[in-house]
Amino acid sequence: MQPSSEPNPLQRSDPTYVNAMAHFYRGELGRTLVWRERLDATTTWSITTTTTIITVAFSFREAPHIIFFFNLAVLWILLWIEARRYRFYDAYRARVRMLEAHFLVPIVSQSTQMLEGDWRKLVCEDLVLPAFKISAFEAVGRRLKRNYIFLFLIIQIAWLTKIFMHAPAPVDSWRAFYQAFAVGHIPSWVVATVFVLTFISVVTITIYASLKSSGEFHEFGARKALWRF
Repeated sequence: MQPSSEPNPLQRSDPTYVNAMAHFYRGELGRTLVWRERLDATTTWSITTTTTIITVAFSFREAPHIIFFFNLAVLWILLWIEARRYRFYDAYRARVRMLEAHFLVPIVSQSTQMLEGDWRKLVCEDLVLPAFKISAFEAVGRRLKRNYIFLFLIIQIAWLTKIFMHAPAPVDSWRAFYQAFAVGHIPSWVVATVFVLTFISVVTITIYASLKSSGEFHEFGARKALWRF
């Protein structure tokens, strides 16, 4: 007679097993919180850098508008750093959600239905061979969708405002506006290309992230009535 493949009900109520899983959950939750704080730190750097550069650009008329080009470069670098940190955060969050859905929920509901499946095997494999759950491009899209798209748009609006306010010649036509993009030996087409490509890239990646991925939290929907106190 072959042994049953179903989990032993006694094991679920074993104090040693429950205690070990509780400490495991606390440890994974702690890792998630650490990486969450690192994400917040990178976002803070981005906001601080952007506000500082915008303040300097509008405080001094002599400051060239090309300063926003460096702002964009710094923002792309910080976005990449934050996306890398988000992949680590997402990997640990996946373990936490696995434990919450398949370990804590059955204990709270006093039901064994949610304990079915290979979730133990998946968690063990992830502990032996840790792996990211999303690609680097998807991580960039998620962080861009949540925070960085607003910073990019603010920079580009400030860039255009700087050109109109502090242009060396009056901007009274499209030709004058295009020529105002030039700074020193940098021709107008180079600056305009960077400006347009940045806008297209940000919008495209954000739309892709919105269509291909979803957040962890959702609206209550039909279950809203269950949460009334």
